[in-house]
Amino acid sequence: MKFKSILISLTFLISYFLIPSVAYAENEFSVDTTVIYNVQESGKTNVTHQVTLENNFSNLYATTYTLSLENIDAASAKASSNNGTIYPVEIFKEEGRTDIKVSFPDTSVGKGAQRHFNITYENSTFAVRTGEVWEISVPRLGTETNFRNYQLILKIPKAYGFEAYISPQPGTRELTDEGYSYTFSKESVTQNGISAGFGQFQVFAFNLSYHLENPLAKASSTQISIPPDTAFQKVYIENIEPKPANVSVDTDGNWIATFDLSARQRIDVLVSGSVQIFASYRSFPKVTQESLNENLKEDTYWQVNDPRIKELAARLKTPEAIYNYVSQTLSYDTARVQPNVQRMGAVAALASPTNAICMEYTDLFIAIARAAGIPAREVNGYAYTENPDLQPLGLVADVLHAWPEYYDREKGVWIAIDPTWGSTTGGIDFFNKLDLRHFAFVLHGASSREPYPPGSYKLGPNPQKDVYVSFGQLPENKISTPTVSIKPFRVLPFFSSIYTVTISNPGPAALYSVYPTIYYDSTEKTRDHIAMLLPYSNNQIQITLPYSFLGKDMPSVIKVVLGSSKAEILTNKKQIVINSLIIVLLVLIIVMAFIFIKAKKIKIFGFFGKIMGTKKVNNEIPSGEPPKDQIKP
Repeated sequence: MKFKSILISLTFLISYFLIPSVAYAENEFSVDTTVIYNVQESGKTNVTHQVTLENNFSNLYATTYTLSLENIDAASAKASSNNGTIYPVEIFKEEGRTDIKVSFPDTSVGKGAQRHFNITYENSTFAVRTGEVWEISVPRLGTETNFRNYQLILKIPKAYGFEAYISPQPGTRELTDEGYSYTFSKESVTQNGISAGFGQFQVFAFNLSYHLENPLAKASSTQISIPPDTAFQKVYIENIEPKPANVSVDTDGNWIATFDLSARQRIDVLVSGSVQIFASYRSFPKVTQESLNENLKEDTYWQVNDPRIKELAARLKTPEAIYNYVSQTLSYDTARVQPNVQRMGAVAALASPTNAICMEYTDLFIAIARAAGIPAREVNGYAYTENPDLQPLGLVADVLHAWPEYYDREKGVWIAIDPTWGSTTGGIDFFNKLDLRHFAFVLHGASSREPYPPGSYKLGPNPQKDVYVSFGQLPENKISTPTVSIKPFRVLPFFSSIYTVTISNPGPAALYSVYPTIYYDSTEKTRDHIAMLLPYSNNQIQITLPYSFLGKDMPSVIKVVLGSSKAEILTNKKQIVINSLIIVLLVLIIVMAFIFIKAKKIKIFGFFGKIMGTKKVNNEIPSGEPPKDQIKP
């Protein structure tokens, strides 16, 4: 759930006339708020805003107060004073925004006069149960709000079990007879809100090895796939050694780590961490239509356009019917469970139904589902089994397993199923509820073969075991704190200046919907949205400052804030001002020199003109008179 901001608008009166703009409210009134999220055992949350409204001027008082909520359903909204007086409430809904407008029938006049009142509503989405775990998600407080004082209190019933994780860390925590109580300050909930989990869930620890080689005589990059987040699992990457150049996500949701290798270089990459497996899907980024379209196409092992596949799709139609057909038609062949087994594909599986292993069950389901217009894909990963005869694993090299997923359009989530185990267990239902024993390594949707799962990156004739998975515990540090840095990219005189902002996630968990805010001096300039910031990944934003004379439109400082992380850098505004002054001085010198030269040139020419004229007169001989030097005494 995204909650961009809580906006407060106040309507207020002057003794003599009505003020038309609510923009004055930030200065004319001070607002103190304590918000209590009281989560019930049923999952419903009762929210109470305890508000104190104080007049800052003697001639102004508020007549209404509007609490605006974005992307939040506020049911049964009410308002009352501290002494029990019920205030009229109006609800306005528009484009994902809910306004709760409270009207005050009485007046509170005078500077320093305070009005104490409460706004309450109910919501059923803040607390969601996923399997045995209650996940709490309290929306963030927007930076646009102007509270003088703000406090958030989260109350959790004891029936939810022990605290598994909570972020950010509360200012105080208290265990009462009713349950847990946590308090948070305004600063701690401004950027990301509150995320918490209560209860028990399945946790696996993993250690994975990848053996990489660059056979070229020049530097090159290579990629590996590391376990990703899905709607049913949350991955904590505690260490990657050596560190990747970057980690990105592909169209199927795989996490792809990139490594730069020099010529002929060989390295062993070690990835360790833990994964949290949920019985029910959790909030997760929606799949794009482009990705769904890719998961309907034919591929090497998914012969969607084969006549028999199309006939089965037309007859079966639904994911459950396809699952039942596949699990009942194919038979598991333990003799084929061996290294480097040849993958048959969907059509060959139909031709040899008694020779199937998990890959054939998966391929056949995907081909029929896609032919029926149902997006489907393959998962390669680890599955914990206590009885390999009843719950076999088909990829023996590193005890990997394959199972399909189909996209549930109503729920908007990929649903994992296991027709292989449904067949080998004699009909145990692995369609309606998959267990907590399936750990996804890679997702194959756009391609039936790539990316390769952990355990496939081997070198040499005698490959060793590279996949180790065991029951584990969640890491102590479960929350990623991103780092922010700013560096000049291009700073040249008389050109636009470019700065690069790098936002990095040092791990262990992925961050979703983060909002780095860029400030010019103390003014917010932009707020970017990063949909997904993976562990060990870097995201870059470029800031361009156009050149302006005397640095008129340029800030002195650029600051970037993301949660508790921030970075700032001095711009070259000072140098631009100096350069501009130098230019002005040079222009003045040139102009003055031109004027001076022009003025001097007139006087000089006049002086020489007079001199030249006098000489001509002295050289003239008057008519009828001899030159003086020719007169003899």
